[in-house]
Amino acid sequence: MAGVNSLINPRYWTRRIILPSCLLTIKISPLIEKIDDHKDFKKLLRTRNNVLVLFSKSAPAAERQLKLLSDVAQDVKGRATVSWIDCGDAESRKLCKKLKVDPSSKSNGLELLHYKDGTFHTEYNRPGTYKSLVAFLKDPEGAPLWEENPEAKDVVHLDTEKDFRKLVKKEERPLLVMFYAPWCSVCKRMMPSFQQAASDLKGPYVLAGLNVHAPEFERLKEEFSVKGYPTILYFEKGKFLYNYEKYGATAKDIAEWLKNPQPPAPEMPELPWAEQESTVYHLTDADFDQFINDHPSVLVMFHAPWCGHCKKMKPDFEKAAATLHEESGVGVLAAVDGTVHRALTERFQISGFPTVKYFENGEEKYTLPHLRSEQKIVEWMHNPEAPPPPEPAWDEKPSSVVHLLGDDFREILKKKKHALVMFYAPWCPHCKTAVPHFTTAAEMFKDDRKVRWFLGNSGSEKAVTSHWVHW
Repeated sequence: MAGVNSLINPRYWTRRIILPSCLLTIKISPLIEKIDDHKDFKKLLRTRNNVLVLFSKSAPAAERQLKLLSDVAQDVKGRATVSWIDCGDAESRKLCKKLKVDPSSKSNGLELLHYKDGTFHTEYNRPGTYKSLVAFLKDPEGAPLWEENPEAKDVVHLDTEKDFRKLVKKEERPLLVMFYAPWCSVCKRMMPSFQQAASDLKGPYVLAGLNVHAPEFERLKEEFSVKGYPTILYFEKGKFLYNYEKYGATAKDIAEWLKNPQPPAPEMPELPWAEQESTVYHLTDADFDQFINDHPSVLVMFHAPWCGHCKKMKPDFEKAAATLHEESGVGVLAAVDGTVHRALTERFQISGFPTVKYFENGEEKYTLPHLRSEQKIVEWMHNPEAPPPPEPAWDEKPSSVVHLLGDDFREILKKKKHALVMFYAPWCPHCKTAVPHFTTAAEMFKDDRKVRWFLGNSGSEKAVTSHWVHW
């Protein structure tokens, strides 16, 4: 009878039909795009270049993950798109089959796939935490977070300034904290030693890490005089004592230092290049002309003490000078500190450092940007010849990019509904990398009357990298 009653009892049918429907009705964030058919999926990939797609075997299986992804979507709004495809739904089943995705084969009935620039990029296999998901979508090709490395499990990974101050205040044991940036190459080389030391010293010591690259850490960086990465700080009972500055250290080095922490040895100020023993002749505003007239073949490097490229070139320039010094009749190498001898800098229109110029029989003959290594300098001085012609400037090459000047900048922008403007400097390496891609994009949109790609050259010494602005 129970079986018969269950068949004829309307209340029984209500429970059997309506309850699953309720489970299938899941509220999701409007920032998560629900996709049902292949046409919509293709449009999504065509119009978005950074897409994370959750495939689920059913709606209930996706409910918990969708709550997490709703928060993620809010944080990456404008930078990435989060989408959901329910492979258990009749409308979406064909799409999943076409894409050869079967989330039912997974233990949790879910699969996260990432699409970049219109094509499949990778399966998401990093931790399914809010922090890891956000970090991945902000930089899909970037390195995993430090805390995702299982070998760094004994490092205390901090997220906020509040976490840092709480740890410093409560921790009674000696504490070593690394302030780092995820892109910093020195930090990456240091991390294996630091995390090994954290494991070796677990118990009596605490080693922690905090990514302070984001703008919200400016106050903290100012407080502890963070001038570069990594900056490693040592605390005892809540009090900051010393910086640890041995950045090539092994885990053993860190352990030995922690057993007897000492302040860094004071650095001896580096002597100016002109005061160091050298076979390079250092010229001044007063003696430059006389020296050039007395020596028929002179290669001069205009430099600045703060210039990183100058420091990198200096050892090769010194070695080349020593090699040429042992030969006769080849020529000599000289240097001018452009920050001190400004009359020479202005006279020869030096706009950047290092600038290498060649003088023959008292007259300026060539500017030689390609001479940087010892071998090239020595070879060229044995056979001085004109350098290869400089590559044409971007605005001298034919393209669909419109090159703007200050006077017509705003007037031209008013005429177009959408414009992407790239402010750049000709010497900027990031700009040089971006130029061909920007030019290709401009070519693609050249016939679109609603969209136009422009370029603005600031021409400013303050412009140190490419900057993109959308109008």
